[in-house]
Amino acid sequence: MFGNYLIGLREGLEASLVVCILVAYLVKTGNRAALRPVWLGIAIACGLSLAFGALLEFGTQELTFEAQELLGGTLSIVSVGLVTWMVFWMKRTARHLKAELHGRLDSALAIGTGALVATAFLAVGREGLETALFVWASVRASGEGSSAPLIGVLLGIATAVVLGWLFYRGALKINLARFFTWTGGMLVIVAAGVLAYGVHDLQEARFLGGLQDKAFDVSSAVPPDSWYGVLLKGVFNFQPDPTVHQLVVWSLYLAVVLTLFLLPARLRGATGTPAPAKSRT
Repeated sequence: MFGNYLIGLREGLEASLVVCILVAYLVKTGNRAALRPVWLGIAIACGLSLAFGALLEFGTQELTFEAQELLGGTLSIVSVGLVTWMVFWMKRTARHLKAELHGRLDSALAIGTGALVATAFLAVGREGLETALFVWASVRASGEGSSAPLIGVLLGIATAVVLGWLFYRGALKINLARFFTWTGGMLVIVAAGVLAYGVHDLQEARFLGGLQDKAFDVSSAVPPDSWYGVLLKGVFNFQPDPTVHQLVVWSLYLAVVLTLFLLPARLRGATGTPAPAKSRT
């Protein structure tokens, strides 16, 4: 449940920050009349994201078992790719996100109402679609019929909405660069588990072989229905009997992506080069 809470918090906070930046800029520049088309674009983006999530959840129920596993495994891998790109993108552009959105709004204000709707829709819609896909893949990986993963996601999104409102009111200030670095690293660990689960789906769909080749089996030491088994499953998507393919993919992804994600900070510390000033919101 914690892993899914982290997904909801991280993805929801990104969308909340985008909304806060858009609304605050229009209010401060005296363009309150433009708030309605901006909120319309945000509402359309949220509706599209919910519809996409519903399509993923209910649109695959009529498929055969092999087709469901093939689709689920493929989308899980795609979602991991999108989230990996998003984590690196946010780390690189978090400092300049505000200026970028302000520039887009200025251009949209000069064009008209339709441009404002499109700007808000595109700014929030990308986050929403990525969130819907990764949440669906993560809930599939850790849920096993339980409602706890979905509850964790909803709690994370609710927390993000509250934090976004506090940011807008000026009642909360955090170091966003540090926040996105820490949550990005934890999200990479969650994504590694989703990727391994996606590989398992492809094996069950008979797209990949090696389903019977277990890397190890610690089910007796870590029963899946024990409290610590449930905890490991919810946080890290831990599987007590992974296949060799799953273990190799999980290990390679985690080693490469986490190293690349943390490498710049380590290099600055090793060379003594002062890090850029950290932005605060």
